[in-house]
Amino acid sequence: MDRGEIEALREKVSCAAVLEQTGFAIDVKESTRRAVKFRRRGEIIIVTHEGRGWFDPLSDAKGDVFALVEHLDRVSFPACVEKVANLVGFEISAPEWQPRIADGQSELSISDRWQARRCPWPGSSTWRYLHDERCLPTAIIRAAIKRNLLREGPQGSMWAAHWNQAGVVTGWEARGPQYRGFASGGKKVLFRLGSDAPVRLAVTEAAIDAMSLAAIEGLRDGTLYLSTGGGWSPTTAAALGALASGPNIQLVAATDANPQGDTFAERLRGLADEVGCDWVRLRPPEEDWNEALKLRAKRGTEKRKREDGGKEGEACRMRTARVKGGFARLKPALDPGGRDAGGRQGVMKD
Repeated sequence: MDRGEIEALREKVSCAAVLEQTGFAIDVKESTRRAVKFRRRGEIIIVTHEGRGWFDPLSDAKGDVFALVEHLDRVSFPACVEKVANLVGFEISAPEWQPRIADGQSELSISDRWQARRCPWPGSSTWRYLHDERCLPTAIIRAAIKRNLLREGPQGSMWAAHWNQAGVVTGWEARGPQYRGFASGGKKVLFRLGSDAPVRLAVTEAAIDAMSLAAIEGLRDGTLYLSTGGGWSPTTAAALGALASGPNIQLVAATDANPQGDTFAERLRGLADEVGCDWVRLRPPEEDWNEALKLRAKRGTEKRKREDGGKEGEACRMRTARVKGGFARLKPALDPGGRDAGGRQGVMKD
């Protein structure tokens, strides 16, 4: 084929077609119109630029449709061209998208857009979402607001800030009842809640999970609760490396209890080996830490209802007094031989 024919193929065949034909499926819940997430067992590929581009959030791999075939099949460029040519006319499954929420004021800088939004307050839509739906205790929400980590987003959504080492907001995770995404034009670095001089770094995949783990552990002294926002960009890796390079640091892979979480945990193990710090896997008892928090809240409410003679109460209305030290400190999941999911002897310390 000449160059013109190759360019025509690039326009006719989307990356989504390649992925669906090779057994990947769309994760509608975690996709947006601009970034469609595909999963195949533990593998993840994000399709961008209306199907013309892609990237692997767990590595530095990215490119066009030909690079995708080469990445998946490890074949030569001529073989990539032949496979792409065979997909001309292939139609992918159409996901049912939720309406996209615009950040608003997109002509402003990331910092200006952040400052233009109000912090949540008791009774606001974002506060109710975090407290009533996500079961985050009042003390944790207030701690996040005090550190300038939360803003009211559109339509009841929450903005959770990512900050770089210089103390500049680079973007935010946006979550709401009908929406999830990241600030358009923003850059994922790290969401940070907790100690200013940490010796323990608890790394999660979402800001709500970081806050949930902080609630379960009662904002454990010396711990910095972090979220990568579900990605592994060079800036995120560099920020984690800088934090983990301090003296006597323990890097805790508090990622989700699923194949993606296990992959993230292994990346964190590799980072710990690079900088020479301790590493441990802390697996949530449910799929993620927010699910674990909601289950604990539900059980606590059921117990209080029994004690109060069956009075009604909402699962997420946890007593603030229970936040600090009210939950048992979680231990990493150990097998019968006393080893964690990564094969290491359990080393978690209170």
